[in-house]
Amino acid sequence: MSETELQADSMVPEPQLDEDDRLRPEFVDAVLDAVHDGDSARAHALAEPLHPADIADLVELAPSEDRAALVSAIADLIDGDVLAEMNDWVREALVESLTATQVADIAAELDTDDAVAIIEDMDVEDQREVLRALDPDDRAAIEEALSYPEESAGRLMQRELIAVPEHWTVGDVLDYLRKNEDLATDFWEIFVVDPSHKPVGTCALSWILRTPRIVSMGDVMKREQTLIPVDMDQEEVALRFQKYALISAAVIDPNGRLVGMITVDDVVHIISEEAGEDALLLSGAGEGDINEPVIDSYKGRVRWLLTNLLTALVAATIISLFEGTIQKMVALAALMPIVAGVGGNAGTQTMAVTVRALATNQLTQSNTLRAIQREISIALLNGVTVAVVIGTAVGLFYHHAALGGVIAAAMMTNIFIAGLAGVVVPVTLDRLKADPAVASSIFVTMTTDSMGFLAFLGLASASGLVG
Repeated sequence: MSETELQADSMVPEPQLDEDDRLRPEFVDAVLDAVHDGDSARAHALAEPLHPADIADLVELAPSEDRAALVSAIADLIDGDVLAEMNDWVREALVESLTATQVADIAAELDTDDAVAIIEDMDVEDQREVLRALDPDDRAAIEEALSYPEESAGRLMQRELIAVPEHWTVGDVLDYLRKNEDLATDFWEIFVVDPSHKPVGTCALSWILRTPRIVSMGDVMKREQTLIPVDMDQEEVALRFQKYALISAAVIDPNGRLVGMITVDDVVHIISEEAGEDALLLSGAGEGDINEPVIDSYKGRVRWLLTNLLTALVAATIISLFEGTIQKMVALAALMPIVAGVGGNAGTQTMAVTVRALATNQLTQSNTLRAIQREISIALLNGVTVAVVIGTAVGLFYHHAALGGVIAAAMMTNIFIAGLAGVVVPVTLDRLKADPAVASSIFVTMTTDSMGFLAFLGLASASGLVG
């Protein structure tokens, strides 16, 4: 090995990944330094050993102004597998810089679902150019997938699968798999179909490999199977995979014909996306992607803040009704935020549990009443505990037992209301076909703030605490 090669090897940060399988900062810096120095060969040599998912991470970690130069330096490493792993915003910007032919070449390498993920966010005219550049079979498959609703099984499925007739023997299947080079390369089970191409059963590869050649597929296959309608929402698809521990599942059209399959690796992405999406919706943070353009993030968040501003006016109006009461006893102003804040936290806890239960189908019409009763019981227990603590503390601090009793009663009341609102609001929105993760937080916060102030200031006035 030459001296130059030895020096180059010594410059490579080893290993490239840290203990959490993330690219080390010094490795990313080394690649970007090579790009800045115009040493494309060096940048390429550093990135070449990486897994496609790590190459996608490398592009995402690069500053936006350096991505074009980085991608140019490692262009032949940016294939379909890398794009499929890439963040949506980064991938969209990268795809926009490619020609229709280049995008078509990448899409042709991918399964239908991954190709659709790349093409679906493009402008209509750009989509048409890419589709025209594809061969007829790939174009037909992608056009059909794009015709289905977003976030549906039709968009998620891949058309590359193995389907055989029921009358074939295991030997026929093995010969078919070995002789046809254009079949799907990654699959875990074979679908068995009737003459009208409707799935009648499935057969795991392990069963086929361990069964004599003369046995009919109808005798070895499993007839019970989970079929996914093509228009099913991807979140419901993920729940079925989780519930029935599926590795793959057949997707059927409205006529019951087999049109594709969904595999567990796609579902893992959905579960992660949906979980993060619900958390971000509850907080009003929009998509919450650090690669999202600033103006898009601003638009998504400011709407939420303005809505919260309007609901906060309700609480402010209630406070204004008791202005005279507050002036007579300043301690009320200091204690009001405690009642509203603890009640808000209690409501948020219940709301988060309820939204998750709705999302995972744990909470249905058959057990809604039990769920409400459960949350009321928890709210009462929490209310009593917090009321005793805050009532005692306030009474001792202000040397005013009546004030301690008022805040204890107000706290008990608000936590009870918060627990009730935290479950009733999401359930009601769900019954009205509205996403409970989007609007629940606004209504629950408004309820706990308003009722907290009303209970505390109202009890203070009614009890004669303020003379």
